[in-house]
Amino acid sequence: MSRTLGIVTIGQAPRDDIVELFAAQAPAGTKVILRGALDGLSDAEVDALPPQSGADTLYTRLRGGRDVKISKQAVIDRSPAALARLRADGCDAIVYACTGEFPPMEGDAGVLFPSRVLSGLAEGLLPRGRLGLLVPFAEQGEKLKAKWARVGVEVIVEALVPSADPLETKAVADRLAAAKPDLIALDCMSYTPATKAAVKERVPAPTLLAITATGRVLRELLD
Repeated sequence: MSRTLGIVTIGQAPRDDIVELFAAQAPAGTKVILRGALDGLSDAEVDALPPQSGADTLYTRLRGGRDVKISKQAVIDRSPAALARLRADGCDAIVYACTGEFPPMEGDAGVLFPSRVLSGLAEGLLPRGRLGLLVPFAEQGEKLKAKWARVGVEVIVEALVPSADPLETKAVADRLAAAKPDLIALDCMSYTPATKAAVKERVPAPTLLAITATGRVLRELLD
């Protein structure tokens, strides 16, 4: 039986990179539909929604490949419409493609949030020890360090924009390696298998990639 997977991105459609990675994890023949919380906005309208603080900062990539910092609250305000469109598309499963923590939103019943997948895996794999955390922007560090903190776990945060070149990625990975983490989590849906491979080449620790970890959970839902 053919299944349909819906994806909400906090940016704009199309995002062929996200669709292709999720499609690779889904059962054969799965139809994938992506909708963006910022769909329908011009570049100028997106630029008029800047973050108000580090805690309000999200990273996303717009259609055309432009990296932006966007207000988390603005994304929350626009997400119910994207979820409603995917419901109307008849999706069998929906994933909200952002690793941030979000409050309850209209239409989010049964939606898979990657932050819950990553945090659950990290808690199960690292009951105590040192967690290396990659985040897109330095100003997110304090907020995300607090999100991942728990008794018995030390969190080491490094910032790496997902579109960084290989030299910058290696430099950040070397800083992580110096901290000797027991586990690494890549806390953004725009990090790719290539990012993970570059990190693992420099750091001898298990590494969790949000998009593939979430994709494997979705396969369980769709099989």
